[in-house]
Amino acid sequence: MEVNNSAVFDKMAISGHQNLFFCQDMVVGLQAIVAIHDTTLGPAIGGVRMLPYESLTDAIDDALRLSEAITYKASLAGLNLGGGSAIIIGNHRTDKTEALMRRFGKFIEGLNGNFIASTDIGTAQKDLEYMLSETDYVAGLPASLNGGGDTTLFAARGVFYGIKAAIKELYGDDGLAGRKIAVQGVGGVGEQLVAMLRAENARVYVSDMTEERKMKIAAKYKAEPITYSTSFELDADVYAPCALGGTVNPETVPRMRCRIIAGSANNQLKEEEETNRLLKERNILYTPDFLINAGALISCYSELEGYGNDRTEALIKNIYSATRHVIQKSVEDHITTYEAAKQLAEKRIFDIKKIK
Repeated sequence: MEVNNSAVFDKMAISGHQNLFFCQDMVVGLQAIVAIHDTTLGPAIGGVRMLPYESLTDAIDDALRLSEAITYKASLAGLNLGGGSAIIIGNHRTDKTEALMRRFGKFIEGLNGNFIASTDIGTAQKDLEYMLSETDYVAGLPASLNGGGDTTLFAARGVFYGIKAAIKELYGDDGLAGRKIAVQGVGGVGEQLVAMLRAENARVYVSDMTEERKMKIAAKYKAEPITYSTSFELDADVYAPCALGGTVNPETVPRMRCRIIAGSANNQLKEEEETNRLLKERNILYTPDFLINAGALISCYSELEGYGNDRTEALIKNIYSATRHVIQKSVEDHITTYEAAKQLAEKRIFDIKKIK
């Protein structure tokens, strides 16, 4: 894998990244990257993503993009954490071993607390347990290790509150009974979200890349199964992308018939500037992913701070008012919700930097 060094520094300069660390250990087969975007508010935290990237450039781009989003996510949620992200290049189904994860843990330990690792695509709580053998800088541990437990419930609750805030903006009240909501991707977070929506008698439509999973969740929660690849075309109140990012783009937006986009997937917008313009033209309300999918991050923060469930729930419930604030700012300033959310996040960082 080759990469242009000057291009990497240029990318870091554009996005304001502080650090980019690399680790290679041929003995255990580890190739890893840690990106640290901003630590004004506190140490950087981020998930560990393990995927077989086609190129080192793709892996670096993913790390930079994800870590920047975490900075904004933590800031908007009122957390004293910075933005980071970790990438392990490899197939998590065939390449992952205890030795590899423990070696990665030693890499994190060597960063001296500047980065705290949690789970992401391709990693699980068991991997954090392996890392814990070599470093204390992990979050999202199981309850049996005094951690916060499964973060999918908290992630779903944040999205749930974000949806209710958007519904309130458009319809005047935040009741979900009878509202049509298309959930794309019903894995851990998606399923929890479906359960919450159905508990409020929303009409829920579900899709998933795995047909068997889709049909199972549809039957379990009395939801209606729809086609994954065209789920964004449903005439619905809300399209909730909870799987891969990039499903909201210049090709898909003209085909959308929803009024609100609110889901848990990271990096939902592709070609952000053009996509935001199209969403505004079509009067589709977008609740930025880094605003409403902060539930898992909040859970990790509570774990690090030693907070109880009540405090965690209060922080997650604040996503409702934070979403309302972002929407109101976008209306008052005649800007997109994406721009409003970034401005509010950056203002908090700027203000705190004054006292550092």
